Amino acid sequence: MSGHSKWATTKHKKAILDSRRAKSFAKLIKNIEVAARMGGPDLAGNPSLELAVTKAKKTSVPADNIDRAIKRGAGLTGEVVDYTEIMYEAAARRVPPS
Repeated sequence: MSGHSKWATTKHKKAILDSRRAKSFAKLIKNIEVAARMGGPDLAGNPSLELAVTKAKKTSVPADNIDRAIKRGAGLTGEVVDYTEIMYEAAARRVPPS
C-alpha cells in the first residue's frame, strides 16, 4: 500500500477530466459565438448556428451557457466578441524523384 487515500487518486483523475471538459466546452462556445455573429441569433435561419448548438448539446454543454453564447455572439448583451471564422486551403504538390 502506498499510504495515500483513495480520494487523492480520484481527485487527480477528476481534475484531468474537468480540464478536458472545460477546454472542449470553451471551443464549442466559441463556435456558437462565431456562428451567431455571422448569421444572427435565429436557429431556424442560421444553419451554422444550429449545427454548432447541436454539437454543444451532444457534448452536454448546459443550455444556459448555450443561450448566453448566442446572445454574446449576436451582440444582444452589450459585450463585444470579436471571433472570426478563418478557412485555410492547402494544396499538396507532388515532386518527381530526382
